[in-house]
Amino acid sequence: MKNSWRLLLALLASFALVAAACGSDDDTDSGSESTETTSGSDEEEAEDGEEAADPAPASFNMGLTFDIGGRGDQSFNDSAAAGADRAIADLGVTVTDAEPNADGSDRAQLLQLQADNSDLVIGVGFLFAGDVVTVAAENPDTNFAVIDDAMLDFDNDAVPFGDNIAGLTFAEEQGSFLVGAAAALKSETGTLGFIGGVGGFGLIEKFEAGFTAGAQSVNPDIVVIPQYITQAPDFDGFFAGDRAKEIALNMYSQGADIIYHAAGGSGAGLFEAAKEQSESSGSKVWAIGVDSDQYNTAGAEVQEYILTSMLKRVDNAVYEITAAQAAGTFASGNTVYDLSTDGVGYSTTGGFVDDIVDQLEELRSQIVAGDIVVPTAP
Repeated sequence: MKNSWRLLLALLASFALVAAACGSDDDTDSGSESTETTSGSDEEEAEDGEEAADPAPASFNMGLTFDIGGRGDQSFNDSAAAGADRAIADLGVTVTDAEPNADGSDRAQLLQLQADNSDLVIGVGFLFAGDVVTVAAENPDTNFAVIDDAMLDFDNDAVPFGDNIAGLTFAEEQGSFLVGAAAALKSETGTLGFIGGVGGFGLIEKFEAGFTAGAQSVNPDIVVIPQYITQAPDFDGFFAGDRAKEIALNMYSQGADIIYHAAGGSGAGLFEAAKEQSESSGSKVWAIGVDSDQYNTAGAEVQEYILTSMLKRVDNAVYEITAAQAAGTFASGNTVYDLSTDGVGYSTTGGFVDDIVDQLEELRSQIVAGDIVVPTAP
């Protein structure tokens, strides 16, 4: 069976080379792989003023396996894609990307296909954790990284790291604290909302806990209405924009004037609800995005309703682990990206929080200094 997968990968790679020669930019279908190769370009200045890493060897290959939804989700996957694109430009690597089928049942197969042809394989999302552990054990000469999971399964039973596995996790509660404070400073009703994509496995609860704590640090009497679209193991809540819109409209009707979402692709429904509620009521309400700067990724028609976004720098994590692989410094174990490393933060695009940036930066300083300890559970 493994030889069959190798043959399939070779055929797909050959097809990709032919397509590239013809100048094709077509997106891949769900469950298929595509290869994009960029020879080493001149070193560019990295984001946030950082210097680009030294170019990687020409033979360096990285496999990026998105979570369901792939490129174009305007959130988590797109942030990972941005990191890979930067690695292509700065490091001269070859990146092969893939997306699971609709139910995610082929994650392990895709990881193995990429391991057959890559020096580093990255699984974008906690749902890859178990498969990464299995496939990494079968491919000891390939390094693996998984985003959002420090090798814990859904029952919180410890799964040991292999020597070739890195976990890339984030202090989402810290970034959420700052956008919670922003929401409380901007709220006129004293009521906020939180929409989680999927509850019951600990990750999205960190967003809620931080958001509520940040809001209460500004106004101890503020009301936060939380609701999750689905509960694990039903992960459809990350792809249910219609349901998010319904929940948001209900929260706005209860007096919330700002709603924060940690719901992946479902967040588009929140933005639509903010626009609809504002136009129908004559009183402006707001949405807060997540992961990416969603003012930049959402449609122009909803941008004016996106107060800020909690930035989760998946792009930096993808880039940095790729640069480490290129430099020969890949290390197993878990790395946490927090406020002290600009791993999380908030956006100012649109200018809607410009008048409170000084207050938010003071809170950031207190968190980094340890004067404020942000809770990780609601």
